[in-house]
Amino acid sequence: MIKRTLFTLIIAAALLSACASAKSTEFQNGRGVTVSDMGVPEAAPAPEYAIEPGKPAFEQEAPQNLTERMVIRNASLSIIVVDPAVVMDDIMRMANAMGGYVVDSNLYQTTTSAGIQVPEARVTVRVPADQLDTALTQIKAHVKDPVNDILFENISGQDVTQEYTDLQSRLRNLESAAEQLREILDNAIRTEDVLTVFNELKNVNEQIEVLKGQIQYYEQSARLSAISVTIQAEKSVQPINIGGWEPKGVARDALQTLVRAYQWLADVAIWLVVFCLPIAIPIGVVVFFVMRGIRKWNRRRNAKKAAAVEVNPGE
Repeated sequence: MIKRTLFTLIIAAALLSACASAKSTEFQNGRGVTVSDMGVPEAAPAPEYAIEPGKPAFEQEAPQNLTERMVIRNASLSIIVVDPAVVMDDIMRMANAMGGYVVDSNLYQTTTSAGIQVPEARVTVRVPADQLDTALTQIKAHVKDPVNDILFENISGQDVTQEYTDLQSRLRNLESAAEQLREILDNAIRTEDVLTVFNELKNVNEQIEVLKGQIQYYEQSARLSAISVTIQAEKSVQPINIGGWEPKGVARDALQTLVRAYQWLADVAIWLVVFCLPIAIPIGVVVFFVMRGIRKWNRRRNAKKAAAVEVNPGE
């Protein structure tokens, strides 16, 4: 029993030392002194300077931003063209030529209010993030009237630098822990000890694979921007002629308003799921147990009162 406890403590110490090693980083201050979180500052040798007349002995160097920001940029737009099928093919060829790829594409028929079937297309592509603006310019070049034929355009950006850095730090800690567990496994003799270390190593390796997948997702999303395009035919928004009256632009405005309404509903749904739901669940659990405790307390108090009345009916 003592040996098993001692062996478990050794494994725990290995995991804790791996987590602590990632937090102990060295940095260099502005006076040439190397500082370590766990050690004593050690003075670096003073460099020799050739001081020119009229110039200060030391020049302050501009700080360098060593952290590269990782931003995920995506775009979506809805346009009106003459032939949606042709434009969809052009967008897919553009993405391939830029070094990206096609995520999905769909060409189908819709029926207008006048009973005419017209084509409509939806396509999603990924292009290099540094060519996102160029790709959007080429897509919008297919419309005749940029003011009226571009129904909707949205470019979003998400800074995931902090999340990406945290994932890398966690990955380094787990890889260090896995290496120490392998060393312990090589030196383990008892079957129980081997099984314990093996299971712990298996769990750590599974966490490492999950983190690698998340890091790869962030890297790919930041390197390639997604563009979702809805392509409608001109015939679907042609003005209706009734007795010489043409409600020009009404159908187009209504469609644009509908798209914006759906976007607002989607934003509300995202807020409810991502922000409101995680807050409402713990609050609801606390309220549930509080109300349950109050009801139990009321039942006990009522029961005591009823028992007291039975014992002393004349009071």
